[in-house]
Amino acid sequence: MPLFKNLSAYDDRSARLAGIGLMVLSIFMFSFGDATGKFLVGTYSVGQLLFLRACAALLLLAPLIWRQRHQFLQLERPRLQLVRVVLSTLEVAAFFLATVYLPLADVITYYLAGPIFVTAMSAIFLGEKVGWRRWTAILIGFCGVLIALRPSAQTVSLPALIALGGSLSFATLMLITRSLRKTPDIVMASSQFIGTFSLGAVLSAFHWVPPTPGSLVFFAMAGLISVTALFCVNRSLKLAPASVVVPYQYSMIVWAVIFGFVVFGDVPQIATLVGAAIIIGAGFYIYLRERDLARASEEMTPPV
Repeated sequence: MPLFKNLSAYDDRSARLAGIGLMVLSIFMFSFGDATGKFLVGTYSVGQLLFLRACAALLLLAPLIWRQRHQFLQLERPRLQLVRVVLSTLEVAAFFLATVYLPLADVITYYLAGPIFVTAMSAIFLGEKVGWRRWTAILIGFCGVLIALRPSAQTVSLPALIALGGSLSFATLMLITRSLRKTPDIVMASSQFIGTFSLGAVLSAFHWVPPTPGSLVFFAMAGLISVTALFCVNRSLKLAPASVVVPYQYSMIVWAVIFGFVVFGDVPQIATLVGAAIIIGAGFYIYLRERDLARASEEMTPPV
């Protein structure tokens, strides 16, 4: 990635603009990849999507995996690494399974609650200190989830619960990733695709539809897009502070609504849009609060 490396040499303002541009581009690509996956699972099984998508991604990553193969030999906390891969695989499978039955915007809305779940679980399971302001934001975020979910005996569906379960898996995955900071990026990325490859290989064996040449192009596109978007996110976070680029991730709901309407004819319900707005607001507040607390902690720590 020579272009991305050259961007690092630019001045601070240019680096920030480049970081923002890469984050916006990555969110668009992730959203396009999600829409491509939803299109494919209309004809093929989720297992087949996971398998062929992972094949394309691993083929693209193969040179990097070979070049940095020594980093796979000494992994920190192997059991926790395995748990992370399992959770990653389950959340991706849950996402695409939910899109078979739900509009793309609905599924994305549940996944946007991930940062809220992470904060709540950090306090409950990791004993991290969470003040009343963030607890208030967490409760407000949960209200947003309930509004989008529209809970009643008639409206709560199994696909909605699958999407919500996928969001919880994603939040748990984030917590585990926090404790595996020393793991190299290539190991993190490739292990996730190895997980979806393995699950997809098992599931697709029970229901395999011979793909057409056109469909193979879309499968390959889904894998290539996911890898490229991942590199863009990583480079974005190295070029600009997280506080500058992370809020742009919430633009995913905009793309989900656009792709859902243009490609699938889905018109988002008012409850989904209201719930998404509340979730985004609560998540953004939590993020800003954690950033401010981190800055305060750095100011209070005397230089060594």
